[in-house]
Amino acid sequence: MKQITKQSMIGEIMELDRGVIPILFRSGMACIGCSASVYETLEEAGMVHGMEVDALVNEINEYLRTVSD
Repeated sequence: MKQITKQSMIGEIMELDRGVIPILFRSGMACIGCSASVYETLEEAGMVHGMEVDALVNEINEYLRTVSD
């Protein structure tokens, strides 16, 4: 089963399943067009955007669970 953590790179998260892209957009991260997404963890991006990422990690992992079933 696919799963992410706060230490997962944004680019890798988007490669896992393109369905996470709308989740990132809804959270306020327009990461798909950002060149830093390849080098930035979800936690680092959260700090840049002033957000707590635990809820976002949970939402993405829940999505990944539903698509892997």
